[in-house]
Amino acid sequence: MPDRLKVVTIDGPSGVGKSTISRKLAARMNFTYLDTGAMYRAVALKCKQNGVDVSDEAAVALLLENLDIQLLPALSEKEEVRVILDGKDVSSLIRSPEVSMMASAVSALPSVRECLTRMQQQLGASGKVVAEGRDTGTIVFPEAIWKFYLDAAPEERARRRINQLRSRGEVVHEEEILAQILKRDRDDSVRTIAPLKAAEDAEVVDSTRLRADEVIEHMLGRINRK
Repeated sequence: MPDRLKVVTIDGPSGVGKSTISRKLAARMNFTYLDTGAMYRAVALKCKQNGVDVSDEAAVALLLENLDIQLLPALSEKEEVRVILDGKDVSSLIRSPEVSMMASAVSALPSVRECLTRMQQQLGASGKVVAEGRDTGTIVFPEAIWKFYLDAAPEERARRRINQLRSRGEVVHEEEILAQILKRDRDDSVRTIAPLKAAEDAEVVDSTRLRADEVIEHMLGRINRK
């Protein structure tokens, strides 16, 4: 049996609050925060910028040959991790609903998953990492000591996403956001490569009626006991 890695994995669907909770949990534990979803969004953005169809795996694979992604700490507790793509800060560009949907498509491509999974495993090889995404507990770090699957009702996830976008001054259509979340849930769950699901040894945490700080305290309690 492989040695267990000193890594916390937090998987779950879109809009469930993984980024906020993972970032704050990492700070509390003095661990590095690894936002794997941001890496897939960066690949999707690179496809968009280069006019590459995300369903064309051969064309996407060519882009991966010159892929340069850097993840930097957020400037404040309320902000997302900063993402540098090919030397440019694309932190805000990768958070659009369009790029989010494209990220789901590129994440289904074997070449993309192989490339980014390898990068993520290298980043977490020394441990002391909180990794969040959709397959961190099942594929990227199956040997992690602590695994969680964060979930919430789709309607609540849509409400949180709408509030987040509006706080940035963006105009959003509530029905459209909910439809996008439901579609991404379906796409992520049925894909052949690394489908969205809880690891067998992960604890499922329903955050529908919980504040972020309550989820963090619950996770810390479980981590400290194991």
